[in-house]
Amino acid sequence: MSVDAEATPSALDQRVELDISGMTCAACASRIEKKLNKMDGVRATVNYATERAVVLGLPPVRAEEAVAVVEKAGYGASEVREGEESQGYTDRVTMLRNRLVVAALLTVPLGDVAIVLALAPQMRFPGWQWVLLVAAIPVVFWCAWPFHKAAWRNLRHGSTSMDTLVSLGILAAFSWSLISTILGAEDHEGFWLGYGIAPGGADSLYLEVAAAVTTFLLGGRYMEARSKRSARSVLSALAKLAPSSVRVIRDGVEAVIPIGELRVGDRFAIRPGERIATDGTVVLGSSALDTSMMTGEPIPREVTEGDTVLGGTVNTTGALIVRADRVGAHTQLAQMAATAEQAQARKASVQTQVDKVVSWFVPAVLVIALVTLTIWLLAGGGPRASFSAALSVLIIACPCALGLATPTALMVGVGRGGQLGILIKGPDALEASGVID
Repeated sequence: MSVDAEATPSALDQRVELDISGMTCAACASRIEKKLNKMDGVRATVNYATERAVVLGLPPVRAEEAVAVVEKAGYGASEVREGEESQGYTDRVTMLRNRLVVAALLTVPLGDVAIVLALAPQMRFPGWQWVLLVAAIPVVFWCAWPFHKAAWRNLRHGSTSMDTLVSLGILAAFSWSLISTILGAEDHEGFWLGYGIAPGGADSLYLEVAAAVTTFLLGGRYMEARSKRSARSVLSALAKLAPSSVRVIRDGVEAVIPIGELRVGDRFAIRPGERIATDGTVVLGSSALDTSMMTGEPIPREVTEGDTVLGGTVNTTGALIVRADRVGAHTQLAQMAATAEQAQARKASVQTQVDKVVSWFVPAVLVIALVTLTIWLLAGGGPRASFSAALSVLIIACPCALGLATPTALMVGVGRGGQLGILIKGPDALEASGVID
């Protein structure tokens, strides 16, 4: 069930955030979301772009149950602690970059040599097909391993995703090339090139297809991961505007303590050039504050005794003594960072529609590929032509960005707004801005 009818608003105020690892497309996020929403009294939203799940109505003591549900679905999960940053983005970017570099270095010569040897029989040498097969193995099995791993995980749980199409397309192209090499290529002339007929055996190998698809999709995943990391780094920078330490004055003695030990009512000193530690009221001194990072106002604001100041702003001229009024998560800076974080985690209406399309897109493509293979065989097209037509369906559907572009665009949009000093409170606001004249 989703949420109990008697679930009270106070119950839904309980909020737990989970870092999700292993998601590769919007279908993965949809699957995890359905699993979490089956928990009693829970309403969950999983965002593929932020790789986080927001679970409402789940007390922190039950967070382990939500982690167990996600892990049972075949993905990794961990509770997000305040002040912690996920290392997953950096690790994923590094992993994808390494595989992309290897794939690109092998795919370029593999594709060129395969095309030359396929179209120029006089340049073929004994065992040329086996040489190409060996060169393709690292690309097909190591570089494309993230796709195969995700496809196998989905298969074990009786589901499909974009990775299912990718893995099937790559393995099918390699397997057919291996079978053709073992059985021997057909000797009769092949397809029309526009300027002549291809020589026999030109269409026996699809290794360059398998390698090119792997490289292309790894490139897309790598750029997508970098975009996510850049957007998250904007939020991290916003959260880090507050200093890590503060000069607190207790019993007339000034001492430097970690910002986490500052309490409401404490007095602290701010020297020229330093950032205000937290929201408070000036009790002694006067100065000009640079509040541009908080309000967007480029002109420094003059403050004196009795004026309020915001944490994260910069003291430019005089020395100040400030009384702390709000600390920790209650400061305006912390709330702004939390708002931007939640804006990236929520879904826009267009993203919800995309998730619904993705859920049936993959099975539909698999059915179409199977029907294509069957029709070609029944029409007398032969195994080679029939397989080529079915493989084309899988390959064309593989790079589908339908489930990737929408959440990534929303996330990067919120992050870019933060860079420009614009706090976007949600994807609905971002969507509405498109119709502003």
